[in-house]
Amino acid sequence: MINRRLTLYLLTLTLCLGLGGCASWFSSDEPDPEVHLVRVEVVRAKLLEQRFVLHFRIDNRNDSDLTVRGLEYRIHLGGILLAEGEHEHWITVSPKGSRFYKVPIRTNLWPKVKDLVKQLKNPGRGIPYRLEGEMETGLFIAHYVHLARNGVIIPADLIPE
Repeated sequence: MINRRLTLYLLTLTLCLGLGGCASWFSSDEPDPEVHLVRVEVVRAKLLEQRFVLHFRIDNRNDSDLTVRGLEYRIHLGGILLAEGEHEHWITVSPKGSRFYKVPIRTNLWPKVKDLVKQLKNPGRGIPYRLEGEMETGLFIAHYVHLARNGVIIPADLIPE
């Protein structure tokens, strides 16, 4: 009877001490990676369908490899939602390194043309844009990095002379 009680006590103690270390698997003091939208490439622009490629640069500020699983995004121009979706593509960013991540998007701007034309009437005036999303990282246990970028696009700068 004493042997069982002692065995049960030691087993419980071992489990409590052992599982206490598992909490460190889920929380990390390492900084999140930095994500920058570097370029928007126009692939195809037709009346009912437009295709773009978003070029992101991911900067890993940690001393270990960073595995990126995918990206969920929403892009607003002015008050208009241009595109939203998710892209699942795995890449690994080396420690203290950078890597580019390309996200193809497809949208139909036809229903929003009237609002876009209003914003483009004065090409010298800036149009605010907003990029929101989450990047999923981690090899076994997912970690989500929230993305939020705001800026201004000046249409006159994009028009070739």
